[in-house]
Amino acid sequence: MNPLCQLHQLGQSVWLDYIDRDLLTSGELRQLIEEDAIRGVTSNPTIFDKAISGSDAYDAQIKELTASDPGVSVQDLYEKLAISDIQQATDTLRPVYDESEGGDGYVSLEASPRLANDTDGTLAEVRRLWKLVDRPNLMVKVPATKEGIPAIETLLGDGYNINITLMFSMDHYEAVANAYLKGISRAPAALRPASVASFFVSRVDAKADKALEEIGTPEALALRGTTAVANSKLVYRRFREIFDGDGFADLRAKGARVQRVLWGSTSTKNPDYSDVLYVEPLIGADTVNTMPPATIDAFRDHGKAIAAVEDDIEEEEARLSQLKALGVDLDRITEELQEEGVKAFADSFEHLLSTVESKRKALASG
Repeated sequence: MNPLCQLHQLGQSVWLDYIDRDLLTSGELRQLIEEDAIRGVTSNPTIFDKAISGSDAYDAQIKELTASDPGVSVQDLYEKLAISDIQQATDTLRPVYDESEGGDGYVSLEASPRLANDTDGTLAEVRRLWKLVDRPNLMVKVPATKEGIPAIETLLGDGYNINITLMFSMDHYEAVANAYLKGISRAPAALRPASVASFFVSRVDAKADKALEEIGTPEALALRGTTAVANSKLVYRRFREIFDGDGFADLRAKGARVQRVLWGSTSTKNPDYSDVLYVEPLIGADTVNTMPPATIDAFRDHGKAIAAVEDDIEEEEARLSQLKALGVDLDRITEELQEEGVKAFADSFEHLLSTVESKRKALASG
């Protein structure tokens, strides 16, 4: 049996961390849904940048939009391109959304990264994008920054589906879970918003490994490639404590959804590591793994679908204790990763707008 389909049987949904116009118009997304049990799509500015710069599939729409409104701003132009893709993807995934009664079938669209540290701006942006896309299976991505957390709570209380991103630590996760519980406790029962807590994985190893290599002892080098999974497994344990506990029991009885943990950044950056390193150990119930196409291909080819996210917890705790004993400050690393992530997303967004403007000019000049 296809290992990707087995993941769904184990309670983990696979979402595709990629989108482009060809994927949608060729029927490839529909094929992934039917054959590989893909149950959602995530996007970000970097993905749209690659899609628009690397294809002529957007050229006709750019020409049309520019002809109808020669003064259209580059951001409005990008949004119209992106929203067309998001709408088509949500429509393609609508049967999954309906069949799962809103459990899956979502497509995520990033709120402007320029607003990561602006609570009121984020609130207005999410409401605006929601109205423009006008699909019930949209999820808007909001980062788990200090200013993002109150926006997340308010938006969930208003019934919006939110994908909370840029989480790297237990503190980040607990703040997001708490915002979810507070938000949905105020949400009208009829809305039942859905949410995922996107916990980033591989980037933790990239930074922790660098620190371990600088120490250079055999004990330090032996820990390379282990920090990210250990960090993630402990967050999953905390997730189970929160959502299996008394604090969620009343909300569950009223029909509230569990806020699933979504494993993000699951492509393997270090070529010395397994290309399914951030998939196999993190399989478990009530989780999502959003994978880029290469990771989906790798897991389909040789992945082992075994529920493992609750295995070896004591060993994972011991690894993190060893990390601390060696002088590697995981809390500092994860805070740096969130700060760097906010900047990287903002930089990527600016590059995306530059790409759209360059393509508009190129098409205008023939």
